[in-house]
Amino acid sequence: MKQKISTVDFSLLCQSGNKHLVIDVRTPAEIASESLPGSHHLPLQDVCDESIQSLLAAQNHGDEPVYLLCGSGMRAEKAAELIAGTVNNPLWIVDGGINALRETDVPLALGESSVISLERQVRIAAGFLVVLGVVLGAFVNPSLYGLSAFVGAGLMFAGITDSCGMAMVLAKMPWNR
Repeated sequence: MKQKISTVDFSLLCQSGNKHLVIDVRTPAEIASESLPGSHHLPLQDVCDESIQSLLAAQNHGDEPVYLLCGSGMRAEKAAELIAGTVNNPLWIVDGGINALRETDVPLALGESSVISLERQVRIAAGFLVVLGVVLGAFVNPSLYGLSAFVGAGLMFAGITDSCGMAMVLAKMPWNR
């Protein structure tokens, strides 16, 4: 069972002094830039039944709630979908993710890394490919406008299915490791 928890309620939970299992599913580079102290890092591409079961067993967590955190909440929802049938623990998605936590009293650890978020990387790459398709279509061959159409179709697919192939590819890039 998955539910959402607001950042205000999550902030109060963090300040309660009780220990809670928080799994951050962002890329290692994003975590190196900024993270929630005490959270466990398991990038979305590594989330599977075995990795979650192993983490829960290592933490001797029992049936207590598991809080899933990412940049904005989208990857945490995807992680919850991947493991929903695997665990008996209630799954709570931190609504708005680390971006929304910045606006609360939750202390975040800032690292030395300056890697930009995966969502921004996708927007930059998609925008670049659209502009490239237009330029190539205008100056090289009109059939190259198809690149812009392909990227647009991919963005529509990502919006409809809430699954982004470009994000999965970018997450495997060396700067995101």
